[in-house]
Amino acid sequence: MVARDHGVEETSAGAASFATTHWSVVLAAGQSTDAQASEALEQLCRTYWYPLYAYVRRRGYNREDAEDLTQEFFARFLAGNYLASVDRGRAKFRSYLLGALNHFLADAWDHAHRIKRGGGQALQTLDVLSGESRYTLEPVEELTPDRLFDRRWALTVLDQVLSRLRQEYERSGKGRLFEKLSAFLPGDAEADSYGDLARELGMTESAVRVAVHRLRRRYGQLFSSEVAHTVSNPAEIQEEMRYLLAAVSS
Repeated sequence: MVARDHGVEETSAGAASFATTHWSVVLAAGQSTDAQASEALEQLCRTYWYPLYAYVRRRGYNREDAEDLTQEFFARFLAGNYLASVDRGRAKFRSYLLGALNHFLADAWDHAHRIKRGGGQALQTLDVLSGESRYTLEPVEELTPDRLFDRRWALTVLDQVLSRLRQEYERSGKGRLFEKLSAFLPGDAEADSYGDLARELGMTESAVRVAVHRLRRRYGQLFSSEVAHTVSNPAEIQEEMRYLLAAVSS
């Protein structure tokens, strides 16, 4: 679900708290065994593994090889084998992860020492076995591996944002309100739609408009926050948000 009027705002904590976002923690730790960095990296990989699986499949690998390769790649990545060479001033998690995967696929090990199915290190946090069921639902049009990766990455970010937003409303006892208002996230609603919803919820039309405005504003804040987890400095947030929205709409 993509909001054209996504109400992007700076997060309230600002740049001072940015040092604690997931990817920046990982970059700061490098190849160390720092527990916070390991947990942050595993969280990122747990969230964003599927775009890489889809990329490998679109590169022409069959299901079994794609599952094995995705598992093995993340096993190596989580072991810290790839982080020493990261340019900490330029690295986005999205672009760096794809570059690392391409390096992994091109490695001679891939061709000469393909792991036997079930013989690699199984990562309990990565449910790659569900990847194929998701991949079969991909659009039938021929997207290149890179375009499919970017689109899947962007949709994963937006799914995370929507999930966090739903959880906030549910925790405050406003789950039903969220389900009704979330229909307004893709774009501007017609006045009649606000009126219909106002009558259904027993609210004034003005109150519904205010509620939708707040929902969109919070959506934008959470979008910014989610993207912040995947870039190396705050200056990259807006650029990355624009890139992801373009990837979804293209």
